[in-house]
Amino acid sequence: MAGKVSAFATISLNTMHIGHSVIFREKVSSTNDLAESLIRDGEGSDGMVIYSHEQVSGRGQPGNEWEGEPGMNLTMSIILRPNFLHPEKQFLISKVISLALSDLLTNLAVEIKIKWPNDIYARGDKIAGILIENSLSGNIIDYSIAGIGLNVNQVNFKSGAPNPVSLRNITGETYQVDKLIMELCTHLNWWYTRLRDGDHSTIDGEYRGLLYRLDEQATYMVSGLRIQGTIRGVDRFGHLLVEDEGGTIRNFAFREIVFIP
Repeated sequence: MAGKVSAFATISLNTMHIGHSVIFREKVSSTNDLAESLIRDGEGSDGMVIYSHEQVSGRGQPGNEWEGEPGMNLTMSIILRPNFLHPEKQFLISKVISLALSDLLTNLAVEIKIKWPNDIYARGDKIAGILIENSLSGNIIDYSIAGIGLNVNQVNFKSGAPNPVSLRNITGETYQVDKLIMELCTHLNWWYTRLRDGDHSTIDGEYRGLLYRLDEQATYMVSGLRIQGTIRGVDRFGHLLVEDEGGTIRNFAFREIVFIP
């Protein structure tokens, strides 16, 4: 499946593992869907990057859509073959994607926090989202598709999303999306190498330090009830660890706890 290749693809082709091969489409349903199709056709290699200027059905976590003006934002997916990673540790993939985004934005003088489980916040608003879809085969992860959406040059957002913000909103500058993709792949290569080398302690420590509301008492919704709790970290399964008012550490899977502004 040949695709239009951007300048980014030519530059990065022989320099990195993630981004060694690039598929570009002007318009797709979603980059994750295209990645899945490439894998089914036997063409989706480890480290392949798929990106597009427009997603007509871009999505976040189940039930959520990703809004983006054509050509204004970074919308991409990466195919990974992390067969070295046990399925119970699959949340480490989300961690390395989050840390790579953190490095990219920090280098642009944007301070961020990671809002568990899959959002990147800047100035208390959502600037990026991550959607990771894993396919398991026995005790290994056969492949992962990591979808990334980063608000870059879009200024106005029309959807019902409560708090979107873009790089341009924050800095007033306009950015070359291709260049940001290349820089993000550079950071992803560094963190993915840490993952392949088994350096989980570095990944865990850096991720924990960037958690939104870490060690701050705040209000959450659990089973329809408001509770006061303090985020203490994330366990090895990717569950959020929250200390309640009685001092008990409770763990929560996705959608079991809701952040209250």
